[in-house]
Amino acid sequence: MKLEILGTGCPKCKKLMQLVTEAVQETGVSVEIAKVEKIDDIVRYGVMMTPALAFDGKVAVAGRIPSKDEIKKWIGGDKPKSGGCNCGSKCCS
Repeated sequence: MKLEILGTGCPKCKKLMQLVTEAVQETGVSVEIAKVEKIDDIVRYGVMMTPALAFDGKVAVAGRIPSKDEIKKWIGGDKPKSGGCNCGSKCCS
């Protein structure tokens, strides 16, 4: 599994990286964690608001920091319900 933190390095992006790292350590699952910081690369994911988190190339959440419990559930195999942002238009699904 590959997790990607999409963001330019703002405090919220750093917090998301911290939560992802902690969640991975607590679950003990073998995961590759990568940062995507270039705006052009972030936009290619269809993300317009950061921070964002992608699992194996698919955006799970954008524009907010998910809780550590949410991240742990997703790592465990539960699919994110929104498929991305919470705007309701399914733009990130």
